[in-house]
Amino acid sequence: MTKKVKAQVTAPGSAAEKGPAAAEVAQTGMIRARVSADLKVEAESILNQIGLSASDAIRMFYRQIILCNGLPFPARIPNATTRKALRDAEAGKNLTRYADANDVFRKLGVKSGQS
Repeated sequence: MTKKVKAQVTAPGSAAEKGPAAAEVAQTGMIRARVSADLKVEAESILNQIGLSASDAIRMFYRQIILCNGLPFPARIPNATTRKALRDAEAGKNLTRYADANDVFRKLGVKSGQS
């Protein structure tokens, strides 16, 4: 009975010659980004709570960029009207209070589905 042996040829000094871990490292790219210390600490705290490393999150972000063929969220600069509305809302100006969701729908002239 003869045994079949699978041979792998590697170049001297190559990552493959150094083992599978080295080969995997050679196939990865390095990303360096500067962020504020507070941003890093806060984000990594959240990532740790959900069991992800910063590298995991970056890989997921890059995958989403590929899937969306762009940023996975809208990146827009608000116009003057929107900026004013945001400033007013943050300052508590020009706000309208409603009794409940049905009241909102009534004021908008939309049927809420509940009577």
